[in-house]
Amino acid sequence: MWMRNKSDELPTPEQALPGSSTPVPVPAAHEVLGTSMTPPWPAGAGELYVAMGCFWGAERIFWQIPGVITTAAGYAGGSTPNPSYEQTCTGRTGHTEAVLVVYDPAEVDVDVLLKAFWENHDPTQENGQGNDHGTQYRTALYPTTEAQQAAVKASGERYQAALTQAGYGRITTEVRPFDEAGPFFYAEGHHQQYLHKNPGGYCNHGFCQVAYDRQDVTSVELPSG
Repeated sequence: MWMRNKSDELPTPEQALPGSSTPVPVPAAHEVLGTSMTPPWPAGAGELYVAMGCFWGAERIFWQIPGVITTAAGYAGGSTPNPSYEQTCTGRTGHTEAVLVVYDPAEVDVDVLLKAFWENHDPTQENGQGNDHGTQYRTALYPTTEAQQAAVKASGERYQAALTQAGYGRITTEVRPFDEAGPFFYAEGHHQQYLHKNPGGYCNHGFCQVAYDRQDVTSVELPSG
């Protein structure tokens, strides 16, 4: 099985930092898309949570995809309520830096989102991405419906086959239904759409040498710089 749950490397709820009872304020609108970053979502919208290293670059990938309604940076998969960025970076909250992706299934198939996920980071790198190391940078997918879960499983098997053929290792992506991995806690406002506000900011995302092998699914090109 290509899916791996790395919960044994994470703090238990008893070991996790206590966190806060107060959520961080969420900006009223997405800086790029102009849409709400909080529910309720438009009728029929899909909701998927992805983690692929630093959430700055990951969020930018998804807000560029036609059919995506909104995105947000945050923390998921852990135990500490309303963690801060600084707390999450200790690895003692259990969270990974995650991105909420809300999309219109009539305009974009979930497989397009999954192609962008697999191709733009290294899912074989455990507990880190590039020069970022720690469980807070682990690769993860948290689907919200049974249909998404099936799509995630099929996409992972497809991408593992492509990786194996190219001589790469095993996928380490953590996969759990969102109702087990949630809730999603929004990151502080200055992290939201960070690379739109800071175009020259740090980003280690981009095509990772092995293509997702569905030729009918469009690639997502990142801007230079």
